[in-house]
Amino acid sequence: MYNDIKDKEGEKMNKYRYLVENLGINEDEIISYGNDKFKISPKILNRIENKPNGNLILVSAINPTSSGEGKTTVSIGLAQGLKKIGKSVMLALREPSLGPVFGLKGGATGGGVSSLEPALDIDLHFTGDLHALTSANNLLSAVIDNHIHFGNELKIKEVYWQRAMDMNDRSLRSIETEIRTDKFQITAASEMMAILALARDFKDLRERVSNIVIGINEEEKLIHAKDLGCVDAILLLLKDAIKPNIVFAKEMVPAFVHAGPFANIAHGCSSVIATNTALKLADYVVTEAGFGADLGMEKFLHIKQPHLYAGAKIVVVVATIKALKLHGGANEDNLLSVNFDALEKGLSNLEKHLENIKTFNLKSVVAINKFHTDTLEEIEFLRNWAVKHNYKVELSEAYSLGGLGAENLAKLVISEIEQATTFKPLYNLEEKHQDKIERIAKTLYGAKEVIFTKKALDKLNAVKDFNYPVCIAKTPLSLSGDPKLKGCPKDFTLDISDVKISFGAKLIVTLTKGINTMPGLNEHPRALDIRVDDEGELIIWY
Repeated sequence: MYNDIKDKEGEKMNKYRYLVENLGINEDEIISYGNDKFKISPKILNRIENKPNGNLILVSAINPTSSGEGKTTVSIGLAQGLKKIGKSVMLALREPSLGPVFGLKGGATGGGVSSLEPALDIDLHFTGDLHALTSANNLLSAVIDNHIHFGNELKIKEVYWQRAMDMNDRSLRSIETEIRTDKFQITAASEMMAILALARDFKDLRERVSNIVIGINEEEKLIHAKDLGCVDAILLLLKDAIKPNIVFAKEMVPAFVHAGPFANIAHGCSSVIATNTALKLADYVVTEAGFGADLGMEKFLHIKQPHLYAGAKIVVVVATIKALKLHGGANEDNLLSVNFDALEKGLSNLEKHLENIKTFNLKSVVAINKFHTDTLEEIEFLRNWAVKHNYKVELSEAYSLGGLGAENLAKLVISEIEQATTFKPLYNLEEKHQDKIERIAKTLYGAKEVIFTKKALDKLNAVKDFNYPVCIAKTPLSLSGDPKLKGCPKDFTLDISDVKISFGAKLIVTLTKGINTMPGLNEHPRALDIRVDDEGELIIWY
């Protein structure tokens, strides 16, 4: 089992000892959840704050398709490749949400021999962080309704705060209680999740939870969570959830897996605490931003990066030949056929993401996640395209070969990091929120115009004095707001239907037309294909 895993010197070393002897984490800073899952006390940052920062590698992707891109698999593989060539490396990844696990996407722990362990535990209950966040969120809802029931001393007129659940359940998009009309959102899209992911420490967590706006009173003034007197009870539920989790990928690569905000609705990045800790413990840190460079990467750079000890040195963009062909007009029935026309057309999507990275003055590398069905001709076509346009491209065969299959990718990434440039944001926080939104939509998405509803404009005007970053919620399946538009659509209109102000997370959340913060299950969810035996042991996982 895990105690039989050997390090590069060939000595038996269990995972707990690896944390102490290889990463320099003190034993009193480790909380064990069995032999393969651990939490680390955030106090470690006080002890290691003077250590130099590692190099941060950000992994993004093209717009996702039904074929899957394997961003997490490539991230893990890249870290394995870096370790294989002798580098000190850690991963900083998001926690899976049960909604996608049992729905369309499935698990989020990588694949093949580039995966996290124990994958099933991580995909399901893990160390209870998602459950703690759900409970904290709903405790606040319960206190709000209880306050109204017993006289409503604060004169609450309208409640903004929504209940949460870590599962796709479209029936909960609108509910009627004895107290009021309400709705649920999935926990990964909640402000409570965003707060946990962005908090620098427990003191910052307290401030952010205190500043949550739950609604308005009869005088149209904001009411905060601190006004209800329940902040300490919420913090009690989150006291362990704020501690970052460490597990290991195969080949004994340590991985922080902590916080899991959705990238199409929320900001799509793992926690600030985990990433900062990794930056002090390793020379290279591989982290992800959900979905493509239009969504997750942009949000990482504008929302999360300002709270980090060091910014991203390079962006790795993951693509597959099958996904590129889908963006070029091929359909799922003929993806295995060689189709240079569709492949060439689909490259427009990849080029747009590379252009977006250049907009931020950052270096980029394309990682082609190789499938066994990819032909040598198609791979050579991609290499010739890259040479012609002066793009850096390398294959990742980490799924089947682990670190050995990502050595060349790791070497390319390191060589590009050595020539790293200085990050340049797309907007300044002091600018008008409407201008920030329009610049993102026109520059990164390619929109011709942005249309705001009156409700959205009124809400933006109401918070014009708050210098917060914007967090645009839109479909991840297209650069546009229409999931059916593949490739690189042009001259489209992006419709902004509503705005949510997250005072605790300090975000201006902008909802595009058709976005729902409580997803529903697909027609045949993966939950229907799971099988366990009479002892509860897994037989079939998807």
